[in-house]
Amino acid sequence: MQTERVTFLTSPDHKAALDAFAASNGKSVGHVLRAASTRYLVEGEADEEAALALLVREVEAAVPLMRADIRDTIASIQRANDAVDAVLAGEGPRA
Repeated sequence: MQTERVTFLTSPDHKAALDAFAASNGKSVGHVLRAASTRYLVEGEADEEAALALLVREVEAAVPLMRADIRDTIASIQRANDAVDAVLAGEGPRA
């Protein structure tokens, strides 16, 4: 595995906690940080996939309602156009 060095700054207390955790698990601090960052990245991707799945469900539920609203709006506009046409043709009352 080809590696690159990454440096990050932390407090002395946090560094001591990392050292203690790594030592208690028989690992290096580098190993602990690699494992933690890998989990962080994977969980982030899983969170994004879950959010996307939720959005897809929301859109799938909303689209039929939106289509019905559009159909109703078109029908309402058509009725208004018919009423205007009737008034202009002298067939309907002027309000």
